[in-house]
Amino acid sequence: MKHIGIVGVSYEGAALCYRTIIQESKDFFSPFNNPEVTLHNFNMGDYHFPSEEGKWDQVSETILRSAHKLAGIGADFLICPDNTVHVSIDPIIERSPLPWLHIAEEVGREAVARGYTRVGILGTQPLMEGPVYPRKLEPMGIELKFPDLAQRQQVHKHIVDELIYGEMRPETRRYFQSLIQQFAEQGCDAVGLCCTEIPLLIEPHDSVLPTLDSTRLLARAALRYAGN
Repeated sequence: MKHIGIVGVSYEGAALCYRTIIQESKDFFSPFNNPEVTLHNFNMGDYHFPSEEGKWDQVSETILRSAHKLAGIGADFLICPDNTVHVSIDPIIERSPLPWLHIAEEVGREAVARGYTRVGILGTQPLMEGPVYPRKLEPMGIELKFPDLAQRQQVHKHIVDELIYGEMRPETRRYFQSLIQQFAEQGCDAVGLCCTEIPLLIEPHDSVLPTLDSTRLLARAALRYAGN
């Protein structure tokens, strides 16, 4: 099996991705049989502060440094369980020492496989306002819906103040549920949980719409690729 390299950014999302890979390996392979996995994290501030200032080229270089560390350890390919920084991954693909699996592509593939054509997207404000998901899902024929500006700002605040630190508050869950209900009223047939911590807050039974869990979808794609 191929050695999976995980470029970690926020620890809760990276931990969920790693845990899913190990937990579900038995279903892809056999009990007590999983791919080699290496997770590398820099200081989260090395990503957060440049991204808050819109310095995505600086984020790209940090990701590339992490990629080289994982290549040096022996990883065969890379994943990053952080949706927002994928805007900084595309520019370095050709300079990367290893191939990548792209989180938005995996969400899009699952949406197509399940017949979804209009998907509401929840994530950080830069993710919801940026090109990561439109660039990948719209060519697949998927229409995307987003919350309004004030709601995007509030979602972002919940993510960076609570979710990335593992704080899952009932009132925050209710707020996210209200946004999912709004998507349903707009005719969406699914909701993309496109911040890697949101699946820790919103389980499938919490949502009136089917969920596209970006974190676990990426982990399962890594398992398939590792076993290919």
